[in-house]
Amino acid sequence: QIFIRYYKNMNIALNRKFFFIVIFFISLFSIVGALYFEFILKLKPCILCLYQRIPYIILIFICLIGYNYSDNLFWHYLVILVFFISVLISGYHVGIENSLFPELSTCKASNLDLTDKKQLLQSLNNQIVSCKDVLFKIFGLSLATINLIISLTVVALGTIYIYHEKN
Repeated sequence: QIFIRYYKNMNIALNRKFFFIVIFFISLFSIVGALYFEFILKLKPCILCLYQRIPYIILIFICLIGYNYSDNLFWHYLVILVFFISVLISGYHVGIENSLFPELSTCKASNLDLTDKKQLLQSLNNQIVSCKDVLFKIFGLSLATINLIISLTVVALGTIYIYHEKN
């Protein structure tokens, strides 16, 4: 009986640590992939693409801490909260791509209103990528859509995981 209880507690601890390992690698892979698209494939990201990276950077640090304190469900809740924020950002971006929401003013090119030659040339060098434009697709899905799918999946599975941990 003692051995079974010890084994069950050990299994729960390993599952909790595994949760953070999986989230860590999802986050790391997402950031490395985004940097690959930007610097190797030379695809300039829009402002929302940059915002979508922030939750993954935060999650890398949360996972490093959460792995060491995996017995505290606070870190699991925090992972789900950050992924929920990622759902909101990527969902908004997908909505803009599909013309469901208006585009942010920071996503629009404003160099058409310039009359000074120097300002126009400088503006062309700092061209803002429109959030509506899909520059790259994988299996017919934009990167924002893939981020939305990943974030929704982690929120759903993380919520199920915590529900089963509590019961």
